[in-house]
Amino acid sequence: MAKPIAHLAVIYDGDCPFCSRYVAHVRLRNVAQKLDYVNARDGGPLVEDARKKGFDLNEGMLVLVDGAYHHGAEAVHVLAMLSSPLGAFNRLNGQIFKSRFLSRLLYPVLRAGRNLSLRLLGRLRLPSHNH
Repeated sequence: MAKPIAHLAVIYDGDCPFCSRYVAHVRLRNVAQKLDYVNARDGGPLVEDARKKGFDLNEGMLVLVDGAYHHGAEAVHVLAMLSSPLGAFNRLNGQIFKSRFLSRLLYPVLRAGRNLSLRLLGRLRLPSHNH
């Protein structure tokens, strides 16, 4: 039996409509004792720690599972493995992103969609440096 997750955190871009909808629809309740959704634009200790560790949040969302970092394609893969199969979105998400190969293949397309949507909406990319 797998060890229960004490803390799960999902750091995403709250100005990205795709990112925001993704975290709103992925079902992670009851997966961890503590679950945090962190809008990277709001900053905070988890965001600053991620930047200090060299993660560029413009290159992908970040998922922390009990302190282990998963970025970009690996992050969506981990979320697919942890999410409930309830609902059409979660079933589709699971079917696609439970495969590491498909996650790595498709994540650059998702990131390009994020960057294009931010540009079309006139929104800035996240700062990628420490401040």
